[in-house]
Amino acid sequence: MSTQIWTRLDYERTGKQIGNLHFPHSVHRSAYGTITIPVGVVAGGKGPTMLLTAGTHGDEYEGQIALTKLLQSIDPASINGRLIVLPMLNAPAALAGSRVSPLDGGNLNRAYPGDPLGGPTAAIADYVSSVLLPLADFYQDFHAGGSSLNYLPFVSTRRSGDPDLDNRALAAARAFGAPHLQVWGYSPDPRLSTSESNRQGIISLGGEFGGGGTVSRQGLALIENGIQRLLAHFGMVEQTFAEPTSPAIEFEVLGRDYYVYATEDGVFEPMTDLGDRIEAGALCGMVHAVDDPARPATPQHFEISGIVVCQRHPSLVVRGDCLAHLATPRI
Repeated sequence: MSTQIWTRLDYERTGKQIGNLHFPHSVHRSAYGTITIPVGVVAGGKGPTMLLTAGTHGDEYEGQIALTKLLQSIDPASINGRLIVLPMLNAPAALAGSRVSPLDGGNLNRAYPGDPLGGPTAAIADYVSSVLLPLADFYQDFHAGGSSLNYLPFVSTRRSGDPDLDNRALAAARAFGAPHLQVWGYSPDPRLSTSESNRQGIISLGGEFGGGGTVSRQGLALIENGIQRLLAHFGMVEQTFAEPTSPAIEFEVLGRDYYVYATEDGVFEPMTDLGDRIEAGALCGMVHAVDDPARPATPQHFEISGIVVCQRHPSLVVRGDCLAHLATPRI
């Protein structure tokens, strides 16, 4: 079954085109309506294709801003190759400022490779998998912690099991120029956009560039600078960049024990800050039962040693919420 999503844009045409993807969505107020997803195609001379997406989670904003600004500013005559840019890939979620789609409750980054006959979330994932990724030589999906997490900003790669592909992705991540670089060697779910790009053998990067449901100025600047450096890395612009004054600090996530999950409902009091180096068994924080002041707070501990790269943003927690996660220096 081919995708239900269509567009009036021509991916093979040179110049700059900005329009929409359309997903048929028949509802009470609009029997023949569509969901629209903004997309830009910028093509100059012969060269590779770079696919850039943001707004996979609607409450992650740095990438959405950076890609919007990119489409407004870039001149197709200045690039060798083609850019395909979607600033708010999960448009229903982005318009709602929500991690998941308000239309079907779907988490787009837990939906790949998607389903052409599924609901909006599955259909968007299928379009990326079956139409956009096959056009691409390189893909990056920009993330942040959203409303529930804060991240130490970093660019990231995800291990594919193919040493050559992983080495090319690592070279691209280093070229991105961020001060921190994370390699995901473990994921709690295989249905991610970068996992799908790995399955298709396409060089891909991710990254977490802020959090807390707001815009990190540092994260936004890292994305804007990183895109320009990647364009140069892949030979798409005639520009050179100096090497960073110091190489990126590289770390990795290798297992479930890197994460701390709340054991009780209550209000979480953190005992660490982003970037802290901690030892195994260290106190992550306390969960206070403020509705029962006679009950002692429950300590929450890290299982391993590492660097705190992620912390929960809202203080109110329920059992099973992720409170923090670590990374360890890459060997």
